[in-house]
Amino acid sequence: MGYELRVEREAPLAYAELASVVSAEAGFELRGSQEAGEVVAFHGDSAHHVAAWSGRLSGAPGSDWQVAQLARLTALVGARLVGEDGESYGIRDGIVEQVNGSSAYEFGKLEEIIAAGPAEWSA
Repeated sequence: MGYELRVEREAPLAYAELASVVSAEAGFELRGSQEAGEVVAFHGDSAHHVAAWSGRLSGAPGSDWQVAQLARLTALVGARLVGEDGESYGIRDGIVEQVNGSSAYEFGKLEEIIAAGPAEWSA
């Protein structure tokens, strides 16, 4: 996708807090260091990049699955997921969605997207 989504919240997210949240949540793993790391999520036996850590958390998803995982992670740390154009992404009533002003786009049901796995978007 090449489009960055960033995790934003009022209180800065500390690496220790991120590590604590990720270690408590099944399906995620934090790799790397406090200076440069990544959060991966698993589908089957494979780990897939979800977000990068460099003092802040962000991701450049290439699939609905990655958007859904990033939205899950964002909710776990009590933050908002925001795109480069100011739109927000999240999970409402089990649906992964993008909201931009009064318009909303639904990616689909979270559980179905997660089960389908990280199929890349076609260009």
